[in-house]
Amino acid sequence: MKSKREKKAPLAQNDQVLYNIRHSLSHILAMAVLELRPDAKLGVGPVIDNGFYYDFALPKPLTDEDLPKLESTMRRIIAQNLAFEQQFMSRPEADEFFKNQPYKRELIQEKTLDNTGNQSDKVQVYKTGLFIDFCKGGHVGSTSEIPPDAFKLDKVAGAYWKGSEKNDMLTRIYGIAFANKQGLEAFVAQQAEAAKRDHRKLGKDLDLFFFSELVGAGLPLWTPKGTLLRNLLDDFVWQLRKAKGYQKVEIPHLAKKELYQTSGHWDKFGNELMKIQTREEHVFVVKPMNCPHHTQIYANRLRSYRELPQRYSNTTMIYRDEQTGELLGLSRVRSITQDDSHVFCRKPQIKNEVLAIWDIIETFYKAFGFVLKVRLSLHDPEQSQKYLGDEKNWQGAETTLRAIAKNQKVESFEAIGEAAFYGPKVDFMAQDSLWVQSNVLYQC
Repeated sequence: MKSKREKKAPLAQNDQVLYNIRHSLSHILAMAVLELRPDAKLGVGPVIDNGFYYDFALPKPLTDEDLPKLESTMRRIIAQNLAFEQQFMSRPEADEFFKNQPYKRELIQEKTLDNTGNQSDKVQVYKTGLFIDFCKGGHVGSTSEIPPDAFKLDKVAGAYWKGSEKNDMLTRIYGIAFANKQGLEAFVAQQAEAAKRDHRKLGKDLDLFFFSELVGAGLPLWTPKGTLLRNLLDDFVWQLRKAKGYQKVEIPHLAKKELYQTSGHWDKFGNELMKIQTREEHVFVVKPMNCPHHTQIYANRLRSYRELPQRYSNTTMIYRDEQTGELLGLSRVRSITQDDSHVFCRKPQIKNEVLAIWDIIETFYKAFGFVLKVRLSLHDPEQSQKYLGDEKNWQGAETTLRAIAKNQKVESFEAIGEAAFYGPKVDFMAQDSLWVQSNVLYQC
């Protein structure tokens, strides 16, 4: 086993240092759990927004009541000034060391492939005291670099291994962590205030929507009050679109699989689509998006260039096969109501059409007090096999979007590799009252 100490980073409040603190705390959490439950089987312990978590298979359950004891154990470990050491095991050494940790063995099997697809003989781990974890790294040099008063264990929840209902249900312990005590206290206070405006609480208190076990998780039902609210929002956005020359269309909620084979979605997302097989053994797909249907409306007859642009608008439901453990109120559902539009135009018309869409989006969201940030989601030229079309068209579309963003005099940033497989995007990023970032997008 070869070893070297993780380089010590200067403690400054920046993203990398905070990432290292949070990642190191996930390891320390695992150490604390193993003290309390020595037979625990370890899953994964990544960094997430505002903190970290670690998954465990436990012979005896842990609950929220155990969190103060775990926190106390973690602070005792932090006070020991233990180094985070990067080490390398041979494959036989790793197999022997993790022989009683089935989830770690599975991860090692998956994540130690070399460039040729063969198993690498070198397995990277990190050692802290007597604890060793299979890990890609990103840690502080020593536990002494972790502020003991700047983290808090948040809650205990259930989570399927690798997010699949077909796998074991594990215990997930969440923690929140910041670079200093002030950051933690500010976040806790903000969360307490935001909880008052949690849409799940408001939906229940105001009698707007609910979920039924018989209908199914992730499938919201809207009451008369909630339906009125939805209709008012839809009327507002329709008036904005109507003023820009959009026309309403309607489409069915399913289509033959051949439509998605033609569009390319079947090859990219075939395993994630909801499918229905008829008595005649035809395969239909419950629509996860509207663009293939809208293209069929445009393509149903020959059109003159004089008819362009054609602007279609449709408020309708789409359906996604989300995993049960990932569902969250209206933020992550299986049936989504989408106010969707598609424009078919000539290249010289692209700029004006994008500006019109930009105006609709800004007007709508400003009416509700949202401040939008702009992200240009572009393709990765080094991963051209992931995208449809040729490089020339991609470059042309992205150049157009860059120019439009510049002319709008807005601050924007580029995200390479975040484009859809069929085109670049302008993502308008917004944060809700819980400081959760989401986006509304334009795709070119």
